[in-house]
This record gives sequence, structure tokens and C-alpha cells, in this order.
Amino acid sequence: MAPLLFLLITTLAVYAVGRFSPAATRHGLDTWPVAIRFGLAVMFVVTGISHFASMREALIDMAPPWLPAAAALVTATGVLELLGAFGLPLRQTRPWATGGLGLMPIVMFPANVHLALTGENLRWGDQLVPRTLMQAVFLAAVLAVLIPEIRTQRGARRQHAPDATSKPSAL
Repeated sequence: MAPLLFLLITTLAVYAVGRFSPAATRHGLDTWPVAIRFGLAVMFVVTGISHFASMREALIDMAPPWLPAAAALVTATGVLELLGAFGLPLRQTRPWATGGLGLMPIVMFPANVHLALTGENLRWGDQLVPRTLMQAVFLAAVLAVLIPEIRTQRGARRQHAPDATSKPSAL
């Protein structure tokens, strides 16, 4: 549940600053996709760090036994989360970072199922339904950033395309 709180609190804080600060508004911090992007970045930095610190052993234990080298997978996903988080603010890497981070909840779903089926005395937030709903929120947040980004890039390409406004004639 902590990642969800990081996402929500950071998103709301950035959005509030963007709406009520003229300087932040001038820098484009007054839209939901931008605020969510910051929320995702903070959330994935925190979760990425947890792959190397406090939760490392728990994350290794979550890996299903049919996956090889659980510790290496936890390290790899932690690195990918950190790379994605740092790629979100950069225009050149944002689509790739957002797309990659959108795959993370999907790729990690088997670990959530394994935990729910084999864990003992699970907290409510670690049970399958709440955990799946939280992953769906993360995926929705990623899509809320990715879709406007794709639309912006398509619009930019149309503006720079030769004869973008004219259509071929049908003779």
C-alpha cells in the first residue's frame, strides 16, 4: 500500500502546486498527466530502491519457484524501475520509460499470485484482490501519462510532415 500512497500524495501535491503557483503553471505543472508522471517517478524510485534494501528478501520470496534466479530477477526489476523513474521526466525517454513501467505490473503479476496462494497470515493489502486492484491503479496511472504523450508526439509529427493538411486526390 505504501507505493500507492507515494503515487497519490506526490500526484496531488504536484497538481496543487501547479494549479496555485503561477511559476509552476508556466512550467506546465498544472495538468493531471504531468502530476501523475511525477507521482509515478517518485513511486518507482521508492519501489526500485526497495529491491535493494528493506524489502529485498520479501521480494525474492515472492518470486514463483518456476522462475530461475529469483535474486537476479529482483535486482533486474529494481534497476528497470529506477531507470524508468529517471526516464519519465525526460522528453526523449518518456515514451519508452512509461511503456516499460506499464509492463512492470503485468510482468510482476505472477509474483503477486504466488504470494497470495502461498503466503501465510497475509496483511489485507498483500491478498490477491487488493494487490491486483492496486496494480490496476498503477497501470491506469501509466496509461494516463502514456496516452497524452503519444498524442502529443503524433501531433508534432503531423505538423512537421510535408503536405500534412492535403490529402491525395482520388482520380
